[in-house]
Amino acid sequence: MPELQVALRYVVFAAFAASVLVALASWLVRTRRISPFGALGRTLRTASDPLIRPIETRLVRAGGNPVHAGWWLVVAVAAAGVLLITLWNWLVETGFTVAAAYSAGPRAAIALAIDLVYRILVVALWVRVIASWFGYFRYTRWLRPAYVLTDWLVEPIRRVLPPAAGFDWSPLAAWLALWVLKRVLLTVVVG
Repeated sequence: MPELQVALRYVVFAAFAASVLVALASWLVRTRRISPFGALGRTLRTASDPLIRPIETRLVRAGGNPVHAGWWLVVAVAAAGVLLITLWNWLVETGFTVAAAYSAGPRAAIALAIDLVYRILVVALWVRVIASWFGYFRYTRWLRPAYVLTDWLVEPIRRVLPPAAGFDWSPLAAWLALWVLKRVLLTVVVG
């Protein structure tokens, strides 16, 4: 497994380095540091445009400067790489934890199941809260699972604890309730 992790890091680093080169090539041509009509300029545009065009289109629609599309590509590749490595580490760690729990007996397996359900619900709460900061709510397609997983707890709390001073305290109260419920269940199962 460590070999795969090292290989994944090298792949992510190579993708990041390639995105930096593509961004640099695009920037050099678009800012006319290199003539876009010369052989080198045409070659650089041919190499960089397939990756830059979709980002440039989104930037223009959002009112941004299309010259910065390459650097947005670099940021997106870096963020995706960090998320990919984090996801891989989480999957490996979870696999080892599951194997250890099931070899330790049924109580450990139940405790692991409680902990995994807690983690999934907390991640869904975080996704819900952070997406709301950017104006994405319940009817956004990729947010529906987060709302489905957490509405059973957040909505009753919201009725009792309405938003105050422009801040919705119900996800924080839901997280606290989940944490207390997890502790109680783990005490009953393990103790």
